Amino acid sequence: MPQELFNRSEPGSRARLLITCPDRPGIIAAVTQFLLANGANILEADQHSSPSTTTFFMRIEFEQDDIARHLDSLRDAFQPVARQFRMDWRMELVHQRKRVAIFVSKELHCLTELLWQWRAGDLFADIAMVVSNHPDAQDMVRGFEIPFHHIPVTPDTKLQAEAQQLELLGGQVDLIVLARYMQILSPQFVETYPHQIINIHHSFLPSFIGKQPYERAFDRGVKLIGATAHYVTADLDAGPIIEQDVHRISHRHEVDDLKRIGRHVERTVLARAVKWHLEDRVLIHENKTVVFA
Repeated sequence: MPQELFNRSEPGSRARLLITCPDRPGIIAAVTQFLLANGANILEADQHSSPSTTTFFMRIEFEQDDIARHLDSLRDAFQPVARQFRMDWRMELVHQRKRVAIFVSKELHCLTELLWQWRAGDLFADIAMVVSNHPDAQDMVRGFEIPFHHIPVTPDTKLQAEAQQLELLGGQVDLIVLARYMQILSPQFVETYPHQIINIHHSFLPSFIGKQPYERAFDRGVKLIGATAHYVTADLDAGPIIEQDVHRISHRHEVDDLKRIGRHVERTVLARAVKWHLEDRVLIHENKTVVFA
């Protein structure tokens, strides 16, 4: 969003409206007229109509005096509009920070990027904790004054480790980020946080799903390597894709070169995906996303 729009009002007076519904005439008019009638000033509006699924998507950011006090009544007033157009919708306050937990293993570049951007104010969130199956990140994380939890995971202790993790999370986080967390979450864990877990996979999905994608990319002789940030589902590396990027390589690059180049792609792709999720810019439909970035 252009910076001048942020300067027009205090964050505490802004809210977002996110809509997914069957496409038909009159949706935009009905929504904007509703906001106008209720004293709201639209700061940003994005919409997309999908001809293949006849589905309409919309994200609106608006301001209204003392919105936090009036949000519940505004939601109630919007119900007739939502029913008329069969909307799946939500209305959120902009100034409410989402609580984030970051899971990591030994590779720390993605975690480092997230923490840097968070400290710089580029990620509007509260990082509640960092959880790892290795102790490597402990000193760095505690330097950011963020709680660090080391929970080792072995094939024999996986279920117990996940039980510990879920107890730590306590249902009190809005987003879990797998920042190169090299463990596959169980379907039961994923079901607890549907569309609330973002993973970074070190390949350009759907190519090279699973382990050792750089090695397999090298063996295949690819000319592009990439990274993919996606929501986690029970199907390995098959959840809705949020963001991807690539880097060109050649026959001169070895596996270690691919990994080195890939680390930069991974960290930027994951940070963008997390930022867009925190700003409610991602709408999920079936196994795809609409990203109003």
